[in-house]
Amino acid sequence: MRILNFGSLNIDHVYRVDHIARPGETIASRSLDVYAGGKGANQSVALARAGADVSHAGRVGEDGQWLLDKLTQAGVDVSLIEVGSVARTGHAVIQVDNTGENAILLHGGANQTIAPDQIDRTLGGFNKGDVLLLQNEINHIPALINAAADHGLSVCLNPAPMTDEVRNWPLNKVSLLIVNETEAEALCGEADPWEMLPKLTEMTGGEVIVTLGDKGALYAGQSEAVHQPAIKADVIDTTAAGDTFIGYFLARRAAGDPVEQCLKIATTAAAMCVAKGGAMDSIPDGNEVSHHE
Repeated sequence: MRILNFGSLNIDHVYRVDHIARPGETIASRSLDVYAGGKGANQSVALARAGADVSHAGRVGEDGQWLLDKLTQAGVDVSLIEVGSVARTGHAVIQVDNTGENAILLHGGANQTIAPDQIDRTLGGFNKGDVLLLQNEINHIPALINAAADHGLSVCLNPAPMTDEVRNWPLNKVSLLIVNETEAEALCGEADPWEMLPKLTEMTGGEVIVTLGDKGALYAGQSEAVHQPAIKADVIDTTAAGDTFIGYFLARRAAGDPVEQCLKIATTAAAMCVAKGGAMDSIPDGNEVSHHE
């Protein structure tokens, strides 16, 4: 089984601050670091480090060639990423405070220049039973979901960052929906995590995971519901924790592991991720995760 991640590639500018800037406030940062990032790219690296066969598709500007090199070093197939001069590579401005919490300003750049013919070319190289992973940092997501369904691919959707348009997407064609607590509430209008699950599974007809931060994660399928407790960690930076969880869960699910084991491994990997700074660089290797289980 192959996994195609059609997603974003960003250059992250990470500023360490005493607290997240409030409206109208100017603050000084203690440091600036530049990292490879983007939810799509982070999730591809997590998949690769978890042992999955993953190809990444998307677009970068001419300033983003180094991102392809970074993904290649991690074991990701980058042959489906297009490099162009129409727009600069997407980028993020990230504030990280003393507790490890973050605030992110995102500029889509080349991520928002995906063309329909690129979708057709890309999906044409995959077969029934393969998996398409999507986030919400590129354009034409509904078209990608519909095209994947037509090709017989299973769709895993992480609609982050959440927008009102997501409710109008063809969610009934999504096999696995992964959202955090805030995204889940915005999608189904329910505040209680256990009440979210039936509403979300009804929307998709597939499997649903709601991540709950330090309260762990909830999973619901057609015949079971599982709660995975969080694993304690010394939090430095939470930026790529969700991406790490998704990559490890999906990699182990594609390998045929039981849901409980997939959740445990994904939660362990996410806990290790938050103990390091940066986004992509903080995603742990599969051997490290196995050692900490």
